[in-house]
Amino acid sequence: MNSPARVLGASLVGTTIEFFDFYVYATAAVLVFPALFFPGSDPMTALLASFATFSIAFFARPLGAVVFGHFGDRIGRKATLVAALLTMGISTVIIGFLPTYESIGVIAPLLLALCRFGQGFGLGGEWGGAVLIATENAPEGKKNWYGMFPQLGAPVGLFLSSGMFWLLLQFMPQEALLSWGWRIPFLASSVLIVIGLWVRLSLTETPDFQKAIDKHERVAVPVVELFRNHKISLFLGTFVALATFVLFYIGTAYLLSYNVKVIQIPFTDALAIQIWGAVVFGIFIPVAGLVAERLGRRNVLIATTLGIAAFSFLVPVLMVADELRILGFVTLGMALMGMTYGLIGNALAAPFPTQVRYSGSSLTFNFAGIVGASLAPYIATWLQSTYGLAYVGYYLCAAAIITLACIFASARGKV
Repeated sequence: MNSPARVLGASLVGTTIEFFDFYVYATAAVLVFPALFFPGSDPMTALLASFATFSIAFFARPLGAVVFGHFGDRIGRKATLVAALLTMGISTVIIGFLPTYESIGVIAPLLLALCRFGQGFGLGGEWGGAVLIATENAPEGKKNWYGMFPQLGAPVGLFLSSGMFWLLLQFMPQEALLSWGWRIPFLASSVLIVIGLWVRLSLTETPDFQKAIDKHERVAVPVVELFRNHKISLFLGTFVALATFVLFYIGTAYLLSYNVKVIQIPFTDALAIQIWGAVVFGIFIPVAGLVAERLGRRNVLIATTLGIAAFSFLVPVLMVADELRILGFVTLGMALMGMTYGLIGNALAAPFPTQVRYSGSSLTFNFAGIVGASLAPYIATWLQSTYGLAYVGYYLCAAAIITLACIFASARGKV
């Protein structure tokens, strides 16, 4: 029998490691990868190329969701989560050993893209399983509270990855960072992998999945069952999470590049702003869990999505060459992000029965990653440089409207 502390610790530690790995890449994509892997072009083209490799992971994530989801629904949550953690961790550590463009030419960005694919493949199998480890062990009336713990891994991972690069910039000259220092965060992931494996291997299988085994309810090919009988839930779930993803990647990867490249805030200050955003994000995730237990998950998601739509019109007002306004943008945006992200795990898992829940929740989350996150930094950068900041806000507003429509279209009691 898993104790609550063991369950919540395993779900939080695992997602923290996965998201640390994921965000280390996002920070490096702005800070060092344009110069190291995409030299020879103008700075904006190099940045867009770096963001293009960043997006590869989001297209790998649904494939990871299908593969790991299959085994998660067939052999169990625990073993599948261990495999997902190893896939992400090994891909991240390899990035720390990659030669740069200067050493091996065009093969360098191709290897970088391959490792980024591996990161996405691993994360595609991680998230759904971590949410199920928490929610399928939750006592009655506590699913929203338990379900927010794996979500905390995102802000904690963001805090750790941004903090590590901030420390490197404080104590290392730019030349050393570009020469070898950038490798440290990727190699440090090996330590985190060991911790994550130790925690996860101590778990037993979830009660819900054990019941599915005992009652012979498992299906032969979960993804076939999903597309045969749960297409509407897959579609609506994908767009229920759309605003969550667009908001997050505008408020992190895009904002970091905008602060550094456009309004030329020193990179250490830009990272400090991102670290503050991670703190606010992390604070509001448990707030979301507590409020949802009182007011209902669906009601809180509707109110938060309306808040995101209203916030979108503040983009051109707050994202100007004024660090105080930028700080206001991050504080408001990440507070809203915590309120939506803290509940999205439960919202995406709820419509699916136990025998396809790993596959279903993972696929909806990762399909949402493709439509909402994969190209968000690229699209926002292009809109801002072509039409102005107001259009970045319109982009976010459109995502919020689509999300709101899909929440209302979803069955009450599910989302």
